[in-house]
Amino acid sequence: MSFLHALAVLIYVVLVALLMNNGEKLFGSMTGIWGPVAMLLLFTVSAAVTGLLVLGRPIYLFLNGNKKEALQFLFYTLGWLVIITLVVFIGLLLTK
Repeated sequence: MSFLHALAVLIYVVLVALLMNNGEKLFGSMTGIWGPVAMLLLFTVSAAVTGLLVLGRPIYLFLNGNKKEALQFLFYTLGWLVIITLVVFIGLLLTK
């Protein structure tokens, strides 16, 4: 289950990266205040979504008295995220 949460984070990050990479094509040149406002809102939503994916279930388990399982789930999720991050960076190095 922790792998699925880490995979969901990866999918969300890929979608946000695609949005950011194609932002000018989709929205045109953002001048004035609305470009920074949009980016800060995206940052805030992203922090909430990824925070929920990483911390939501461990907090739920912890509050229901499953402290050991909560910590295990949290660390397994973080471990999967580290592995996914390393795979992405290795992929970047290999395509260089």
